[in-house]
Order: sequence, then C-alpha cells, then structure tokens
Amino acid sequence: MQDFDLLIVGGGINGAGIARDAAGRGLKVLLVEQDDLAAHTSSASTKLIHGGLRYLEQAEFRLVREALQERERLLAIAPHLIRPLPFVMPAPEGGRPAWLIRLGLFLYDHLGGRISLPGSKRVSLKDEWGAGLKPGLARGFLYSDCRVEDSRLVVLNALDARERGADIRTRTRFIEARREGDAWTARLRAADGAESEVRARAIVNAAGPWVDRVLARARGAEPERPPRLVKGSHIVVPRRYAGEHAYIFQNPDRRIVFAIPYERDFTLIGTTDAPWHGDPAAPAISEEETAYLCESVNRYLADPVTPADVVHSYAGVRPLYDDGEAEASAVTRDYVLKLGEAEAPQILSCFGGKITTYRRLAEHALEKLAPFLPAMGEPWTADAPLPGGDIADFDAFLAEVRGRWPFLSEATALRLARAYGTRIGRVLGGAGRPADLGEDLGGGLHAREVDYLTAQEWARTAEDILWRRSRLGLHVPPGTAERLEKHIGSAA
Repeated sequence: MQDFDLLIVGGGINGAGIARDAAGRGLKVLLVEQDDLAAHTSSASTKLIHGGLRYLEQAEFRLVREALQERERLLAIAPHLIRPLPFVMPAPEGGRPAWLIRLGLFLYDHLGGRISLPGSKRVSLKDEWGAGLKPGLARGFLYSDCRVEDSRLVVLNALDARERGADIRTRTRFIEARREGDAWTARLRAADGAESEVRARAIVNAAGPWVDRVLARARGAEPERPPRLVKGSHIVVPRRYAGEHAYIFQNPDRRIVFAIPYERDFTLIGTTDAPWHGDPAAPAISEEETAYLCESVNRYLADPVTPADVVHSYAGVRPLYDDGEAEASAVTRDYVLKLGEAEAPQILSCFGGKITTYRRLAEHALEKLAPFLPAMGEPWTADAPLPGGDIADFDAFLAEVRGRWPFLSEATALRLARAYGTRIGRVLGGAGRPADLGEDLGGGLHAREVDYLTAQEWARTAEDILWRRSRLGLHVPPGTAERLEKHIGSAA
C-alpha cells in the first residue's frame, strides 16, 4: 500500500492548484479525478481572470482585492495563457448612475494595489470602442481585465505538480476512506475497474459539486451543508463586432452579461445564474437561458443574436457555499475552506471559489493543514512561472516561433505559442515542414501534437483534446473527432 502526505480528490482548478503548491513544498501528493482534468466546472467558465467588478455592489471587498492581486500574479507567471483584455461598459438610459460606475471603477483601479494594466476612463462609443453597438449608445466606460484558457490553466498546474513529484491519476474514482490510526486509508477505483488502497495523512476534498458526496464517503468525517449548486451557461455565436475588446452589458434585472471576442471567428456570450438540482456531471443550457442571453445582448448590439445563431453552448455548475441568500446571483463567490472537527487525520473541504483566486486558495488550504503536516515547506507559487510561462515579451516570443517554424499558419503558430509557451519545442521538435508533424487531423492539429497530449497531458479522448486541451472543436472539419479517436486508439 502506497503512503502519501496528502490525498486530493478532484482535478479541477482548486485540486490541481493545491497539488502543485503542496508538491513544491516537499509533500508526497496524490491527486485523483473521476474524469478528465477540468472536465466539469473548471472548463465551463467565462474564460476570464478578473477582479469581479460586479462583486463590489455586494460589498465583497476582500474577494475583489484578492482577485485583483492574483490577476497581477497570474499575468506574470503565465503570460502565454493569460493576456490583457479591455472591457467597454456602455452607459444606457436607466442603467447604473454614472457616478456609481465611476466610483466602482476607481475602487477597481486601486483596491488591489499596484497594477500593470491600464486604468479605467470614460470613452466615446462613436469610434472603435463602440464597434457593433446600436447607434443610440454614445458614451461608456473602459477598464481592463484578462482572458485565460481555463482548462489549460488546470492542466499546467497538474503538469507542474507531477514534475515536482505528485502522482496525478485521472479516470480514478474515490470510493471511500476510513480513519486508521493517524492516517486515512482510501479505496480508489481506476477506469478499468481495478481497485487499490492508499494511505494519506490528510485529505483535501476539492470535488467541486460533489464535495458533500466525498465527505459522506469519508467515514467519521463530520457532514457539511451541501453546496449551493448554481448553473452558469454560455453561448458562442459567429463574431458580432470588430475589435479585440469585450463588452460588459448592464441589464434591467441588475445582472451583467459579457460579450467577448472568442477563438478569432466567434463571440462568447454569458453568463447566467440559475439554481441547479440535477446531475452535476450533465448540466446543459436551457431554452430560457439562451433566450435570456440573446435578449440581454440585443439591447446593445446592432446585429441581433437569435437562438438559431448559436454554434456552441456550454454550462457549468458552481459549487458555492450556502450562506442562506435567496437569489442565486447573490450567493457569495468567495471560497470557504472547512476543516473537520476531529483531530488528525484531517480532511479539508473546499467550497466555492473563482479561477482567478485558485492559487491563493491553495495557499490558504495548506495554511489550514500545516498543523497536521509539520514537514511542509514555505509558500512559493506567487512568482514561479507555470510550465512554458518563462516569457518576458510574448510578442517577441511569438516572432521567434514564426521564425523557427515558418511553415505553420499564423493561426496555428499563435495557438501553439499560447498553449505551450516556451515548451512548444517539446511538441514541434525539429520539424522543418508540415509532413514532419505527422497526419493532419484538421484545424492545424497534427498527430505529433496528439501524441504529446496523450503522453504528457493525460488526454485520452477526442473530447479531451478538442474541447479542453484546445478549443479546436470550433474549427475542425466534420469527421475530425472520429479520425482523432482512431489515432488515439491505434497509438494506445
């Protein structure tokens, strides 16, 4: 039976972030995930690293301050995955008063301390900042946040954790655990049905929407109130406006909806907030949510969006801590970390949280576990680049990539540079022409990249590659998934 300091249940952003931090502190770590990394909530976000401007109205000042500080840190340690994104907020009649918006943006500019992104300002919507908007909208406000490839952020944290000694097991279910002396004995089940047992001095329950179920399977652990499950849905439509800025639209119900340039040819629109009582593994956007998102953006866009325009949609279930708020949109997005009441061996459960604050959540989780894991090292992740993130100037780096592999299309060179950063050579190697990359599976995806993803990044299916290791599912021709599954099967 293998012994570990820490067993982490859940391969979303929180579990992967904690695994990376803990492994870097010298702990022996095992992470188990029942599906693929980022298979659920962590790949269904709005793809933003942001402070959460709207949370200021809910007086979530600590959350916003921490998120703004983390935005700066993540931009520095993962400049290939995370990049600045300007946001324009049109000021419609009947919207929030201008003075209130200016006050909120002033706090947003200063609450987190030093920032590298441009500060906010008022802008005219008669020029490029109003591209694609209805002509009656004259003025608005400009501020900055960042965009991110959410599921790749999870994978890179897991990759770094593994390189620092962590054991990462996907398609592995946590069945149960029982206290035996000063450790947990946990039973696990692999995808082929084989079961095994491991011992761990502590468990981190980062199972997201399944957090209460994991607690129920840990014998002797004190039950917690189930998380408040809230579904957030998004739609993707053909691009609706020129420019690389996003819009944040105010609605009469006081909620906001984003419209974001997405994958070159599309606009991403979201999100909704709806209570969810179904299976956390199978959320889907409803007709009502689609209609709501279309109606929300059509108050602003000159080119209306209809449900028939939707080329892709996705939904994720957020496991929020149930603080008793009646409205789903009012439930805190802050994270809550709960230790069990018993002494060692300990279990720590993670509720809520945002992708932006995952790194700080990991630090806080290990702070709470420090009394039970005294050999743990000091925090270290604040300025340590994620794999491929040792880039001082991304534009200069991209130019180097184009020079070294000139046969790549502009779109493919950019995608690979963003996805792998300075590790792009591990994917492309000494290739001097397209044929050196193996079979072209469509959309700039070649066999060599697929082989890398299956060997190094836990990809096992076409869906893993087309929708989580990349967003090529939006670009590849029909039949790509089938050819990809065949290639993966033949290489296994």
